[in-house]
Formats: sequence, structure tokens, C-alpha cells
Amino acid sequence: MIQEDTIKQIKESIDIVEVINDFITLKKSGSSYKALSPFSSEKTPSFFVSPSKQIFKCFSTGKGGDAIEFLMLIDGLTYVESLKYLANKYGIEITEYSSENFSDSNKSIKESLYIILNKSVSYYKECLKSDEGKKIAFSYLKERGFNEDVVGLFEIGFSQDKWDGVYLFLKDSGFEKKNMLDAGLIIKNKNKIYDRFRNRIIFPIHNISGKVIAFGARVLSDLPNQPKYINSPESILYKKSDVLYGMYQSKNFIRQTDKCYIVEGYTDVISLHQKEINNVVASSGTSLTVNQIKLIKRYTNNITILFDGDEAGLKASMRGIDMILESDSNVRVILFPKGEDPDSYSRKMNSSTFKDYLSKNEIDFITFKIDLLYRFSKNDPLKKVDTIRDILISISKIPDTLKRSVYIKETSMKLEMEEDVLISELNKILLNDKNFDSKIEKNQFKNINKKLISVQNAIDLQEKECMRILVSYGTSSEINYNGIDRNSFIKYFINEIEDIQFTNLNHIQIIKCFKEEIKNNNVIDVSYFLNHDDKELKQEVIDLLSSKYELSENWKKKYKISTIEEKEILQKASLNSILRLKFRLIQKMIENNIKLLNKKELSNKKEKEIITDHQKLKKIEMEIANELGNVTSK
Repeated sequence: MIQEDTIKQIKESIDIVEVINDFITLKKSGSSYKALSPFSSEKTPSFFVSPSKQIFKCFSTGKGGDAIEFLMLIDGLTYVESLKYLANKYGIEITEYSSENFSDSNKSIKESLYIILNKSVSYYKECLKSDEGKKIAFSYLKERGFNEDVVGLFEIGFSQDKWDGVYLFLKDSGFEKKNMLDAGLIIKNKNKIYDRFRNRIIFPIHNISGKVIAFGARVLSDLPNQPKYINSPESILYKKSDVLYGMYQSKNFIRQTDKCYIVEGYTDVISLHQKEINNVVASSGTSLTVNQIKLIKRYTNNITILFDGDEAGLKASMRGIDMILESDSNVRVILFPKGEDPDSYSRKMNSSTFKDYLSKNEIDFITFKIDLLYRFSKNDPLKKVDTIRDILISISKIPDTLKRSVYIKETSMKLEMEEDVLISELNKILLNDKNFDSKIEKNQFKNINKKLISVQNAIDLQEKECMRILVSYGTSSEINYNGIDRNSFIKYFINEIEDIQFTNLNHIQIIKCFKEEIKNNNVIDVSYFLNHDDKELKQEVIDLLSSKYELSENWKKKYKISTIEEKEILQKASLNSILRLKFRLIQKMIENNIKLLNKKELSNKKEKEIITDHQKLKKIEMEIANELGNVTSK
């Protein structure tokens, strides 16, 4: 286990904006930061980060927490793995587990796999430095133009021509056979154990936080019936459709350039890095998937696909373009000469010339698709009709109406067809699209059948508002307005709500925490709740501390409109919030009395008691209303 003082040091070093910015692109919004949610597909940012509170909140999914919670959600890390990641990021030394602790009884399966894969990377890298590695593997890498820096960046290694090289190494290091099998490093066949990768260049595949989760391996021998590339099997860590090769090495460059190049294979990525084009990832020989596109969209909305000249492969790649369009991203295409791919073509020119080629040959998807499909349809009128319909289907995938309109106009000009005809055909496609129909129905549903807020709803909302004020200012070190310090505020607030019976169990527990800690003269801050064992309580506090909206700085800076902040009138704001809750609770009691009075079997004595109680409640209601400045019926 990691020592408590080390955990404390890690947590004190965290800058949540800095941590999250490694995974998604945050933009300043007032005192907070916002981004498109990495957990869902959306057009309007609903993901907010508060640097002052060191928390994030995703309003589209309800997820929230601190930097550690974010790492656990975004990359599937365990709590300990998240701490190790942060320790490494902030240069904090922690004690690593020794080899005798590698069994599943001491760790989660995932953590065991991370450790064994990391150990394997070291082994393959050392094999590359061996005499055999230098002679066979490193000479091959040099021929491809890869220097030592780029080999080190991607942690490229070599598997020797042995049946049990990595197996014996890991066995001697104390790892169990089961873990080796789960990690895909060895194969068991008829009670025989042998290495999966033999006599191959090893390309480690990293997740977004830099941990190795699998391997790709290229053959070096000329033996027949040997596949050129083999990959690790899918595991609890590795889902091929969720991973992009090179994303860990390229993510910051993608954010900086606001563009991502997509290539096919490992060597394409490495060759482009060698040419100082660092914003590039590979789909690793598979068709692009929805999850891979979502991963790119964390960093940019601009995607350029690099195709080689293989026509059969080009037609098969059309689906990938449609999926990018459907994600509301901007897609462009670069086509290399026949027989060339990004790896081979980049090696024929220097960095500056290759960059210039990419810049001059980048075209929008409409131009690309028209040119490509016309090449296949040639002079066949029926095939041309199919070509036009195919292009319109791609345009129909674009969620943005304005973008669709621009592309229709562009298509009309390039195909020399009436725009109205294309629009008519596009509308037919959209009407036949079940997903499109469901989106329309969903949006229409949102705008109708809005229910009126009942008294109980109002009570629940006002109770939450009271708790927001208590948690926001009761955990803030900045509170000291008009002579009110944090402890004085908490005591005042708790005293004012003493006669209120809260209904939300989390709210009751929060109040209890404040009472107990203030009684023991302890200070409660945000971390007190973020580190709480009760997950529901922790989530409730995050919800209370999170807000999509805040007053714009332009009110004062641009429009010269002065506003009073809540913290400047904290005592009055707190009292008003508590009074509003009491007002709603009184209204509910009055409502209940009216229901009782309408009962036929009510005795005269009971009726008088209810009427007397009702009159008292109405009087209290009027008093609170007058204090709040409300108008209510007598």
C-alpha cells in the first residue's frame, strides 16, 4: 500500500485543470473551465471544472469528483493506479510493489496486468540492445529511418527468436503463468507453453495515460505463412476498437495544432513523428470506430485522413468518413500516389517538403468523394446516380443544418446539378433515417408536456439550495466577509435550521458532519467530503458545489453594471434561503390541512383543531412572506 503521508503529498500537488487538460481540451469560462463531455456525445459543453474547488462535474451524465476520480473514469484506472499516475506526473517518489507481491491475491487483475506488461516492455527493450537485437532488429529500424529518439519515444523493442524468452524472464521475476496468459504474452497449446511474439519488432500500445496495455509485432523473418503483423488478444485492458496507436504520444500536439491526422499502421505514425509531424494516430489496420472518433474529439474537432493509393481500400474507408461526419467533426482527406503510403512517401523527402505536400494536397471530403466515386462510375449514368446518392447520404450524416446546407451548395456546383433537386433527395434520405426521426421526436418531446412544480418539488429544490450555501461557504477557506469567518457562519447556519426537518438522507448526513466537526473545533474543507467513504454523500456534495452558470465578468468590465455577489451579503442570503424553505414547508402543512378539512367523516372537535392550526400556519406564512417581500393570499 502507498503510505498515507505520500497520498497526502500527491493530493496537495494536484492541479485538477492541469490533470484533466492532459485528456480533454478545456476552455476558460469565467472562474471555471468547460469542455465537451468525454463521457457522452454532445454539441454544447456540459463538462465543467472548478479550479478553486478542485472538482469536475459532467452535467450530461451526472458524473463528478476530483482529479483521482476523473482518472478512474476516463482511463479505467484503479485508485492506486491513479495515485501512481499523479505521483509520476508531479515527480513524487512512491514505494513500488516488490516481485513477491505480484499475485492476484494482493492486487486487482487489472493492476497485475499493468505490472506484467510494463515488465515485458523492459524485457523487449533490453532485447533490442542485445547483439542479436542490434544486428537484426535495430538495423531494420535504421533502414526505415527511425532514430534512437523516436524508438525511445514509442518504447519499441524486439522479441528474440526463442520459444520461451519472455516466459522464462517473467517466471524468474515471480509472475504467475495465469497473468502471462491473461496479458496475451504467452500461448498454451496441448500443455505446451510458448511466447506469442518471436523474432519480431515489438510496438507497445499505450492507453491515454501512457500505460502499456498491449503489443503489436512485425515479423522480421522470411518464413512462409507468417502474418506480417500480429497483435495481443483483447483483454480486460485492451479493446482494439477503443484504442488509437500513438494517441498518448500525440495528444498534446493534437490539442496545440487543433488537428489530428489519421493513418493506418504503427510505422506510419512513427515515420510522421520522425518528420516532426506529431499530431498523428493510427487505427492499427482496422476500420475507424465510434469510440476512436470520440477519443480524438476530446482534443480537436478537425480530422484529416491520410489514404494510400489502393482503390479497394479507399472504397472500404468511406464508412469511416461518414462516422466522422456523424460526430459533427470536420473531415478532410489526403491521398498519396498509387503504391505509396504515409510511411514510404515520407521517407522520400525531408520534413519541410513532406509537410508542404500534406498542406497542398489536403481536400474536403466532398471533393474527395466526388473525384473518387466518379473514377469508379466513369461514363455509366446509372452508376453516376448511385454516386450522387452516396454523396448525399454522407451529407445527411452531418448533424449541423448549416453545414449540410453549405455542402449541398458545394455539391451542386461541382456536379453541375440543381440545388433544389439535391435538397429534395437529401430530405428523402433524412426522412427515411430512423435515427434522424428519433432525434426529432426527442427534441419535440422536450418542448411539450412540461409538468408544473408541486409544493413538494419546491421544498426539495429549496432544501438543496440551503445545503448548497452551507457546503459552498462552510468548506471555503476564503470566507471572511463583514466579520463572518467560516466557523461563525457554520454555527449561525446550523442554529437557523435547527427546527427544520430535512428529508434528503444525504443532506441530513452533511449537517451531522458539520455539527460533529464544529463541536470538536475541526475545520471541514472540500477534501473532507471528497475523501469520504460514503460515495453517495460524496456525489451529493459535488452536485451541490457544481454549477453550469456564473455571472459574466462583462457585466462590470464591459457594461459597467455593478452587481452584489452572494458572498458579500452571506448572512442575508443564508437567512433568505432558510426562510424560503420554511415558507414552502408551511405551505405544505396548509395544503395538508385543506385536504383533511375536505374529508367528510371529520368530527367537529377535530375540524376546529385543524382550523385553529390552519389559522396559525397562515399567520406564520404571511410573516415569512412579508420578511421575504413575497405576496401571498390570506
